[in-house]
Amino acid sequence: MEKIASFTVDHLRLLPGLYLSRQDRSGDTVVTTYDLRFTAPNREPVIDQPALHTIEHLGATFLRNGAEKDRVVYFGPMGCRTGFYLLLFGEEQPEEVCPLVTALCRFILDFEGEIPGARPEECGNYSEQNLNMAKYYVRRYLEALEERRFTYPGA
Repeated sequence: MEKIASFTVDHLRLLPGLYLSRQDRSGDTVVTTYDLRFTAPNREPVIDQPALHTIEHLGATFLRNGAEKDRVVYFGPMGCRTGFYLLLFGEEQPEEVCPLVTALCRFILDFEGEIPGARPEECGNYSEQNLNMAKYYVRRYLEALEERRFTYPGA
Protein backbone atom coordinates (compact mmCIF):
# COMPACT_ATOMS: atom_id res chain seq x y z
CA MET A 1 0.00 0.00 0.00
CA GLU A 2 1.30 3.46 -0.86
CA LYS A 3 2.32 5.66 2.08
CA ILE A 4 0.22 8.83 2.30
CA ALA A 5 2.05 12.15 2.04
CA SER A 6 1.58 13.24 5.66
CA PHE A 7 3.37 10.09 6.85
CA THR A 8 6.45 11.06 4.83
CA VAL A 9 7.00 14.25 6.88
CA ASP A 10 9.67 13.72 9.56
CA HIS A 11 7.62 14.34 12.68
CA LEU A 12 10.77 14.20 14.80
CA ARG A 13 11.89 17.49 13.22
CA LEU A 14 8.47 19.14 12.89
CA LEU A 15 7.91 22.32 14.89
CA PRO A 16 4.74 24.27 15.63
CA GLY A 17 3.77 26.30 12.56
CA LEU A 18 1.47 26.58 9.54
CA TYR A 19 2.25 24.15 6.72
CA LEU A 20 0.79 23.35 3.33
CA SER A 21 -0.01 19.65 3.55
CA ARG A 22 -1.60 18.90 0.18
CA GLN A 23 -3.62 20.23 -2.73
CA ASP A 24 -6.41 18.16 -4.25
CA ARG A 25 -7.96 18.91 -7.62
CA SER A 26 -11.28 17.95 -9.13
CA GLY A 27 -11.82 19.65 -12.46
CA ASP A 28 -11.25 23.37 -11.89
CA THR A 29 -11.71 23.09 -8.13
CA VAL A 30 -8.69 23.01 -5.82
CA VAL A 31 -8.89 22.23 -2.11
CA THR A 32 -5.76 22.99 -0.09
CA THR A 33 -5.11 21.31 3.25
CA TYR A 34 -3.07 23.24 5.80
CA ASP A 35 -1.56 21.76 8.95
CA LEU A 36 -1.89 24.11 11.89
CA ARG A 37 0.68 22.34 14.05
CA PHE A 38 0.30 23.61 17.62
CA THR A 39 2.82 21.35 19.37
CA ALA A 40 6.05 19.61 18.37
CA PRO A 41 5.05 15.99 17.71
CA ASN A 42 6.61 13.35 19.94
CA ARG A 43 8.50 16.00 21.95
CA GLU A 44 5.82 18.09 23.60
CA PRO A 45 2.61 17.03 25.29
CA VAL A 46 -0.38 16.88 22.96
CA ILE A 47 -3.25 19.33 23.31
CA ASP A 48 -5.53 18.17 26.09
CA GLN A 49 -8.96 17.06 24.90
CA PRO A 50 -11.12 19.81 26.49
CA ALA A 51 -8.89 22.57 25.05
CA LEU A 52 -8.79 20.83 21.66
CA HIS A 53 -12.58 20.65 21.64
CA THR A 54 -12.92 24.34 22.56
CA ILE A 55 -10.48 25.41 19.83
CA GLU A 56 -12.45 23.29 17.35
CA HIS A 57 -15.78 24.93 18.30
CA LEU A 58 -14.41 28.48 18.32
CA GLY A 59 -12.27 28.04 15.22
CA ALA A 60 -15.11 26.57 13.18
CA THR A 61 -17.49 29.30 14.40
CA PHE A 62 -15.02 32.04 13.46
CA LEU A 63 -14.22 30.60 10.04
CA ARG A 64 -17.81 29.84 9.05
CA ASN A 65 -18.99 33.33 10.03
CA GLY A 66 -16.11 35.39 8.66
CA ALA A 67 -15.34 37.09 5.39
CA GLU A 68 -13.67 33.90 4.06
CA LYS A 69 -16.60 31.59 4.94
CA ASP A 70 -17.27 30.63 1.32
CA ARG A 71 -13.71 29.29 1.03
CA VAL A 72 -13.87 27.09 4.14
CA VAL A 73 -14.28 23.37 3.52
CA TYR A 74 -13.31 22.06 6.97
CA PHE A 75 -11.60 22.93 10.25
CA GLY A 76 -10.95 20.21 12.81
CA PRO A 77 -8.42 18.48 15.04
CA MET A 78 -5.69 16.08 14.02
CA GLY A 79 -6.11 12.61 15.47
CA CYS A 80 -2.68 12.88 17.10
CA ARG A 81 -3.88 16.02 18.94
CA THR A 82 -0.85 18.10 17.94
CA GLY A 83 -2.91 20.57 15.92
CA PHE A 84 -5.68 21.13 13.39
CA TYR A 85 -6.44 20.77 9.70
CA LEU A 86 -7.81 23.70 7.77
CA LEU A 87 -9.15 22.93 4.29
CA LEU A 88 -9.86 25.85 1.97
CA PHE A 89 -10.90 26.21 -1.64
CA GLY A 90 -7.99 27.79 -3.55
CA GLU A 91 -4.25 27.44 -3.95
CA GLU A 92 -2.70 29.96 -1.55
CA GLN A 93 0.60 29.33 0.18
CA PRO A 94 0.74 29.30 4.00
CA GLU A 95 2.17 32.84 4.05
CA GLU A 96 -0.99 34.03 2.29
CA VAL A 97 -3.30 32.14 4.66
CA CYS A 98 -1.43 33.26 7.77
CA PRO A 99 -3.50 36.47 8.26
CA LEU A 100 -6.69 34.36 8.37
CA VAL A 101 -5.16 31.92 10.86
CA THR A 102 -3.81 34.80 12.95
CA ALA A 103 -7.27 36.38 13.03
CA LEU A 104 -8.72 33.01 14.12
CA CYS A 105 -6.19 32.91 16.98
CA ARG A 106 -6.97 36.47 18.05
CA PHE A 107 -10.70 35.66 18.01
CA ILE A 108 -10.11 32.76 20.39
CA LEU A 109 -7.81 34.80 22.65
CA ASP A 110 -10.42 37.59 22.89
CA PHE A 111 -13.40 35.26 23.28
CA GLU A 112 -15.45 35.35 26.49
CA GLY A 113 -18.74 33.70 27.30
CA GLU A 114 -20.54 30.52 26.34
CA ILE A 115 -18.73 28.32 23.84
CA PRO A 116 -20.79 28.15 20.61
CA GLY A 117 -22.33 24.75 20.04
CA ALA A 118 -21.60 23.56 23.58
CA ARG A 119 -25.10 22.52 24.58
CA PRO A 120 -26.31 18.92 24.81
CA GLU A 121 -28.61 19.28 21.81
CA GLU A 122 -25.76 20.74 19.70
CA CYS A 123 -22.75 18.55 20.50
CA GLY A 124 -22.09 14.91 21.30
CA ASN A 125 -19.68 15.81 24.13
CA TYR A 126 -20.84 19.32 25.00
CA SER A 127 -19.43 19.50 28.53
CA GLU A 128 -15.82 18.77 27.61
CA GLN A 129 -14.62 22.33 27.06
CA ASN A 130 -11.82 24.44 28.56
CA LEU A 131 -11.54 28.01 27.31
CA ASN A 132 -8.59 28.93 29.54
CA MET A 133 -6.47 26.03 28.31
CA ALA A 134 -7.57 26.68 24.72
CA LYS A 135 -6.23 30.21 25.07
CA TYR A 136 -2.96 28.85 26.47
CA TYR A 137 -2.39 26.64 23.42
CA VAL A 138 -3.49 29.34 20.98
CA ARG A 139 -1.15 31.90 22.58
CA ARG A 140 1.76 29.49 22.15
CA TYR A 141 0.75 28.78 18.56
CA LEU A 142 0.53 32.48 17.73
CA GLU A 143 4.18 32.81 18.82
CA ALA A 144 5.12 30.13 16.26
CA LEU A 145 3.24 32.03 13.55
CA GLU A 146 5.12 35.20 14.47
CA GLU A 147 8.34 33.25 13.86
CA ARG A 148 7.01 32.54 10.34
CA ARG A 149 7.22 28.73 10.38
CA PHE A 150 5.72 27.77 7.02
CA THR A 151 7.93 25.09 5.48
CA TYR A 152 8.18 21.49 6.59
CA PRO A 153 11.69 20.76 7.93
CA GLY A 154 13.76 19.07 5.27
CA ALA A 155 11.36 20.09 2.49
